[in-house]
Amino acid sequence: MQKTNNETDNLSFLGPSGTLPIKSDDKAAIKLAMLIDGRCMGLGPLKAAERYGYTKQRFFQILHAYNERGIEALKDKKKGPQRKYVRTEVIENQIIRHRFLDPDANSKVIAQKLRQSGYNVSQRSVERTITEKGLQKKTPFVKSSKRGKTG
Repeated sequence: MQKTNNETDNLSFLGPSGTLPIKSDDKAAIKLAMLIDGRCMGLGPLKAAERYGYTKQRFFQILHAYNERGIEALKDKKKGPQRKYVRTEVIENQIIRHRFLDPDANSKVIAQKLRQSGYNVSQRSVERTITEKGLQKKTPFVKSSKRGKTG
């Protein structure tokens, strides 16, 4: 493995018959190159990890994942939520609708009504929607009377 220092700081595999470039945005190939340098080329885990911008601990995590699942383990996982969003626009609209139909209904009652209508929604999701949409009950303003005045 050879790291060339030109303007793009590209990596490439260097062998007796030529080179094979690695794109700088190919994270799986970079992780594989690190593992090859650390385990096969005599660089060692610490130096290989530092060379590729990882820690020694991360080197061993990647190595373990590679040993368990192969090259698929080196691909970065999709970021963000891994499952569908519960509070869809339809459910949020239903929460708002129920809130306006019965302003005195609390989040537990609204969640129960929605579940009876076939929407799988938790009380906490109802509370979040009510808070985010500003649908909380307003406490009435109580004017304080001035004390201490005797008439």
